[in-house]
Amino acid sequence: MRYMAERQQITNFGKKLVTEKLTTGTGGNISIYIRKDNVMLISPSGIPYDDIKPEDIVLLDLDGNTLEGTRKPSSEYQMHCIFYKKTENVNSVVHTHSDYATAISCLNQDIEPLHYIIGSIGDKVRCCEYRTYGTQELADEAYRVMGKNNGILLGNHGVLAVGSSCAEAFSVAKDIEFLAKLKIRAQSIGTPKLLNERQMEVVIKKFDTYGQIFDEV
Repeated sequence: MRYMAERQQITNFGKKLVTEKLTTGTGGNISIYIRKDNVMLISPSGIPYDDIKPEDIVLLDLDGNTLEGTRKPSSEYQMHCIFYKKTENVNSVVHTHSDYATAISCLNQDIEPLHYIIGSIGDKVRCCEYRTYGTQELADEAYRVMGKNNGILLGNHGVLAVGSSCAEAFSVAKDIEFLAKLKIRAQSIGTPKLLNERQMEVVIKKFDTYGQIFDEV
């Protein structure tokens, strides 16, 4: 079985989705793109994360054809494939149903720059329009709204995060949930004072060189 290290990463980060309260049950999905071979690994459909083993991870080509594995792949594979087909720097996609971010997605609202950590994602966290899950229409809408940012809210659905690695995409998903929580709590007591365009330009530039390089979980 190929790509055991990447399979293990998806298995590990799937468990972290639950332990860090970014999803419940079987909600959400994770994939990794093997760029040199133009194939992707994705979590299986309908299996609780605690029960997923590396051999359950499904290997697909970018047309959604199963190359290796006996499990049914996540129904959202098209929403992952589109970023691998159309970008040069995305090597992992993480989709979650985290509580606060999903609540805001149900309002079809963006998360404006109320805190500097939004610079890890882009100028703001945009919310795309609702499209039926597991469809090409949702994939197209998510890609359109993402633009140059690293994460969005999926209208009436949840969170989509991308990164150069699984660890990076997972971190973006966590940051979006943190920002969503701040938005809801801040608005419950007043009107948040937003960072201006110049302040955001500085923050986004600083995030380009922030942090360390660690091995994947």
